[in-house]
Order: sequence, then structure tokens, then C-alpha cells
Amino acid sequence: MKEAAARIKINKMLEAAGWRFFATTEGPANIRLEPKVALTTTALDALGENFEKTTKGFVDFLLLDAKGFPLIVLEAKAGDKNPLIGKEQARKYARSLGCRFVILSNGSLHYFWDLDRGSPSTITALPTPTSVASYHKAAPDQRRLIEEPVAADYIVLTQRPTYQAEAGWQNPAERDAYIAANKLRFLRPYQLTALHSVQAAVKDGRDRFLFEMATGTGKTLTSAAAIKLFLRTGNAQRVLFLVDRLELEDQAKKAFAAYLSADYKTVIYKESRDEWSHAEVVVTTVQSLLVGNKYRDRFSPTDFDLVISDEAHRSIGGNARAVFDHFIGYKLGLTATPRDYLRKFDPATSRGRDPREAERRLLLDTYRTFGCENSQPTFRYSLLDGVKDGFLVNPTVLDARTDITTKLLSDEGFVVAFTDETGEDREETFKQREFEKRFFADGTNQLLCKTFLDHGLRDPISGEFGKSILFAVSQNHAAKLAQIFNQMADRLWPGRYQSDFAVQVTSQVPDAQQFTINFANNNLMGSGNFLPEYKTSKARICVTVGMMTTGYDCTDVLNLGLFRPIFSPTDFIQIKGRGTRRHDFRDQLFDDARKADVAHPIKTTFKLFDFFANCEYFEEEYNYDEVLRLPAVRGAEKDSGEGPGPGPAKLDGTYDHAGADLLATMTEEVVGVEGMKIDRKFFERFEDAVRANETVAAAVEAGEWDQVIDYVNRELLNKPDEFYTLDKLRRAAAVDRRLSLREILEKVFRLIPRFKSRDELLEEEFAKFVSEYVPEAPESIPAIRTFFKAYATSGTLRDTIAARQYTDLATNPLFSLKDYRAVPEPYRQLVPQYVMDYVSLNQFAA
Repeated sequence: MKEAAARIKINKMLEAAGWRFFATTEGPANIRLEPKVALTTTALDALGENFEKTTKGFVDFLLLDAKGFPLIVLEAKAGDKNPLIGKEQARKYARSLGCRFVILSNGSLHYFWDLDRGSPSTITALPTPTSVASYHKAAPDQRRLIEEPVAADYIVLTQRPTYQAEAGWQNPAERDAYIAANKLRFLRPYQLTALHSVQAAVKDGRDRFLFEMATGTGKTLTSAAAIKLFLRTGNAQRVLFLVDRLELEDQAKKAFAAYLSADYKTVIYKESRDEWSHAEVVVTTVQSLLVGNKYRDRFSPTDFDLVISDEAHRSIGGNARAVFDHFIGYKLGLTATPRDYLRKFDPATSRGRDPREAERRLLLDTYRTFGCENSQPTFRYSLLDGVKDGFLVNPTVLDARTDITTKLLSDEGFVVAFTDETGEDREETFKQREFEKRFFADGTNQLLCKTFLDHGLRDPISGEFGKSILFAVSQNHAAKLAQIFNQMADRLWPGRYQSDFAVQVTSQVPDAQQFTINFANNNLMGSGNFLPEYKTSKARICVTVGMMTTGYDCTDVLNLGLFRPIFSPTDFIQIKGRGTRRHDFRDQLFDDARKADVAHPIKTTFKLFDFFANCEYFEEEYNYDEVLRLPAVRGAEKDSGEGPGPGPAKLDGTYDHAGADLLATMTEEVVGVEGMKIDRKFFERFEDAVRANETVAAAVEAGEWDQVIDYVNRELLNKPDEFYTLDKLRRAAAVDRRLSLREILEKVFRLIPRFKSRDELLEEEFAKFVSEYVPEAPESIPAIRTFFKAYATSGTLRDTIAARQYTDLATNPLFSLKDYRAVPEPYRQLVPQYVMDYVSLNQFAA
């Protein structure tokens, strides 16, 4: 019965996808063939009689091409069985019928298998006939990819194929100027090693790769070379490049156009929705594909032969994972966050829901996704490697704490609570949105700004304060800091800056994105303020919250200020990476005669001001290069009139009945899964309020989720008008699990069509688990599934298993001792290990 139900479900999906197919079903007496379409006479003659009967049995479903010839063999299994158990059977059927493709399905879990390319790949929807027909035209030749010569000029040969014959190149005295004028990009030795490692991995039969490369080492250029490698050798016809932020989308497109436009067309999907099928490289944000389920409705799993995920554990995390998993083919992940970055963090001793635990789980999942369970990426190039090779610089870290910021620290880490990027309040003392009001009184801000100016690096040519980026707690905090810096600059350099010394660069500021570009191009608020012949921004400090973290290139930055705690290792690494690029300041000097007089023209370090012991938090007992003891701030702990307002009013006295009949009638109504009407209306009002907020909408569109969460928490939640709270919104959503604020906002902006139930998420997690650890005995899958779900949802069961108190299972209503004995021996260890490493348990909390 279960197999029949699965076949009916598959039949409907094939019809919905537009397939012409034959299906065999079991009848009362024997197996018969049911044609779903009429085959052409030519096709029937070519197939011969009883073509559905192979030498090894009957084909479950035979999918046909436009001419009516066999294209795909679909092997169906019962819903409680892993489709992979039919792998070898389907391969034999496909070979006997001359089919290159196989689909393995149980109605819920599907695999697409190109017999010419390697192993089956999980797909979230069945491909369309048009997509497979296009995919079929490709003739992948892995040998060509493996043997393709990749040298330092691999990209240059696309940019300017005849460069070696041109006079500017042939003359050594003109060569550097020729390279700069034509913007030629030669690959560095380590970038070549990365590409060669992909070739070696393909030779070993792998189709997933992970590059762990420090910020500033040219991941985009390396990606462009990898794209060319796959396209040029015929192992890809179209490439999808996924990013998680709007500014990175435009940046990637411009880079690929500069490197590859002579041979390959690059488009941004949102700008070219109808043109993407005519381009070789499609760049888009994950959010663009999530909106309205576009990734499923408009794209088939076979539309892209290579998917590249930039900053992988962000662009494939959470709901975005569905986009990544939808497409088959080769997968390349890029990350600047090493898996062992939290090597000293012990999750067993973490306090509450420690953000480092969530990050550790994401990193583990990323490495597993790209086939790196042994902790070794396909290629690794660290910050220390870059420093040693002369491409990057290390920071000089300054530990500067006031008596107030010190009170926020303890041996166990931050004693404050905060709101993470999913909207969860961590279980500590103070919420992040209260930092500014509670601890950043004017005296504290003044002290931190003065410390920054007193100890920051100066520009080696003009002598003015070095270009700097500061990271504030909130947009309000950023505005205050910019104001303080401008007031100080007026006193230190009278008449020089006219309030242009520090500039607030946050999402609420008009043209903020252009400000970041101008700062990198050295014309923010003007240029050459001290030396007319020296091109450097008049504005010296950009104060931001999260806009200038990922992917922002400004090589002449000399100072970074962490004026807030940072809880994400990825954010910390990205922020630190804003200063690691080397720079020659003489390139900005128009007067060639003065270049020789510059004593220290090359950037060899930058200063990282750490006012909240972020380094210590992530790296444990960090050896600070310089420790600044700051004086106590008189009255700093006081609220300065900006603290939280009074709490809700309390009602005194007792309740008096008004005198009407106490109870005339009573009815009972069961509230369904859709929730009560008042709850639905409450959620709808919140949706309307959030969608109407231009600041939130713009930040969501840009993928700046940290700013979205921060803004919604500060400006929309816990306000007296409607008093929206996260708990109320969760109840109004009427979902049987714990929703994060980010999920709620993704639903509001239609990035996800609906909230998945607890069981749907558990089924998805179990499907990923069982695809990694396929049981030898398919009949054991139900027992393993029961254990997996119970372990993921019950803290009591996890404690029982960890303590080996198996007798307690006799009284466990969720998972009994009999259930445990039905689980095969290796899975009793595999399930707990997998769940703790890869499954977010918070979503299943009550």
C-alpha cells in the first residue's frame, strides 16, 4: 500500500511537471504497462515490443523526450524507504534502455542521477522536460577539466588573448603600466593551487568543493577562474553564483564582467529575469530566489551545472539551504571562516544558548555539505599564509576597557544578553538593544572616542588621522559617535573639516551605499584636505553598524574600532578583514618627485581597537599587542535620561463583579491549526506595519539581516501602540514549534511561502541524515526515524542517552526501551552525534 501511494504521488508530480511517460503498476494478476502519452510510430518501432520489460525486471516510470524516446528511468520506492536502495536496480534498467539519467524517489525524497557524471544528487522537486533536454545537450568531459592547463594568465587570456604580442607587455619597463592600464588580473600562486585542487578533487570522483580563504585573498577572482574552467571544458553550460547581500550581488557581477565578459555573459537575475537562460553566469541573492518560491517555480534542478555559494555558511544557512539543495551538479563553497576558529570553545560548558554554539553548528554543516567531514577543505589559505607571503597584514590589537565595559565581561564570556540574527534573545542579563541606553552614557562615548584618536595610526604621507571604520551598537549610537568625533576634530584641527571628519554610514542615511564607494575611492566629502596633490578622503572615519563588513574593499584603512560586542565569529573575521589588505600609499600621490621622500609608504599593519574583549571572547586569552588602561568615567553607569521608560502600569485593588448574570450560556470551540481570528488579525497587522516600513523593506532587500533584526527589535517590538512581542507573534502564527524573528520576517516579506511544521522540519533533517548514513537494512528506517525525531525534540531523552540511564526509557512516554532496542547498534551513536553537530535544537523548543 505504501509503495502504491508513493507511485500515485509521483504520477501526479510528473504530470504537473509536463512529462510524457509510461508507468507500470501491479494489477490483480500481473504487471501491466499503462501509457500516459501516445508514442510516435518511429519511437515504438525503435523500442520494440515489451520495451518496459528489461532483462532485470519492469521499469516503474519511463520518462520520454520530445520525440517520444526514453530519456529517464524513474525508480519508485515506498514512502518509508530510502530511494537510494533502488540505485543499482535503476542503473541496470537505464543502461539496458540507453538512458543517461535516473531519478530515485519515494514520493517525498528525490535523487537525480546523471550516469555520466557521478553520484545521485538530492533534488527538492522533479526537473522539467525542457531543463533536462538542455542539460542532455551538454557533453561533460571530466578528463578535459582535469587536464585543462591553468596558469597565472588563465583569466588574462580571456581579458586580452593577444597580450603577449603587444609592445606594452614585451617591454619590461612598460609592463607594470600596461597591466594597470588594461586591468589585467594574473592569478597568484595560491589561487592556482586552489584551482589545481579542484581538478584533483574531480579526478578523485568528487563533485563538491570548499575554498577556505582569508578575507582579502581574492575569492571572487579565484571563483571567476573556476567558472571559466568548468565552462571552457564543457563541464558546465550555466553557473549560479549565490550571495547573501545586495551589495555583493552588484560587486560580483562587475567583477565577472571585468574578468570574463569577452567569452561569457553575466547577468543579475533580478535585472534580467527573462535573460538568465541566455547567460553563462547568473548572479543573485538568495532572497531573490526565496521570494514566492521562485527557485522552485521558475528554475528546474538541472538549470545550473555549477553552483557557487559565496560566504557559504551564510548563503546556505536556514531557509536559504532549500535554494542551494534544489540544484544538482557541481557545488563550490567559499568561506573566510575556518572550521577550527572555535577550536577552544567547548559546547558542553557553554552558558545558555551561546552564539558560538550556533556558529559552530553552521560551520560543521557547511563542511559536511561540501564533502569535508574530515575538517579539511578542498583548499585552505589563511590570514597567516597571506601575511607570510606578503599579500596581507596582521593587526595590532589594542585591548581598551573602561570600568563599565569591564562589568560586561566575566570568565564565562559576556554576561549580557543580546539578540542574534534570527531574533532570539540570548539568556543573559541585558539585551543588546539596551547597551547604548544603559552603558553608553555621554562620558563613556567621549572616553572611547578620545582613546581612539589618541592612539590611532596616522596617514604616512599627509600625517592626518588614518582612514578608519567604526562599528557601533545601533544607528542611534553611530550618530552620536559621529557627532562626538566631529566636535573633537573641530578642536584638534580648527577649520579643517567642517563636520566632515566622521560620517555616519548606516541604512537609514540617504546615499549610505554611495558613501561606502566614495570612501574606498578617496573622495568622501572631498579629497586632498591636507595635501592637494594627495588623493585621500576628507572624511577620515566611517561610523557604521553592519554595512561595511562583508565584501567591502578599502585597502588604505589603518584603524578599526569595535565599539560594541560582536557575537558571531563570522562577523568578527569579516570586520577584521577590512584592514588586512596591503596598500602602497604612494599610489595616491600625484607628485612623482615626492614619492621617493615617503619614509614608510607600505601598509604593514593596522590597529584594531577592542573595547569589548571580542578577541578574548572568540580566541580565549588572546595575547593583546597593547593594553590600554582607561580611567573610570564619573557617572557613566547612570542612565543620562535616556534609559528605558517606565514599565507597564500596575493595577491595585480587587476585582468587583458588576452585577450581571454570571453565566447564561457557554459554548466550546476547538481552535484549529490556523489559530484564532484575533491571532490571525494580530499577525496581519504586524505584517502590514513591517511591509510599510521603508527602512525594513530596504534592509531585507539588501539581505542585511543583522540591521533588520536590530531595527525591528528597537522600533517595532514592545511599543505601546500595538505591543507586538516575539511571543505574541509566535502564538499568532499558530505553528507547533518555536519560530525565530527572522523566520517571521521572511514570511512577512514572502521569502518563504509558509511556516513549516515541526514534523516537516524533522523529516527534512532526517532525510539529510539518512542520505549520509544509508541503512543496510531498509526495514530499519522507521525505527531510526523514530529515534532521530525523539532525540531532536526531547531534552529528557538526550540527557537519558548521554547518562546511559537506559532503564529510564521504560517510563518515557515519547521513546520507550522497546523503541531503543529496535534501533540498529551503529545508529544509537550516529543519531546523537549527528543531531548535536548539525541540527538546530532551538527551533523545536517549547
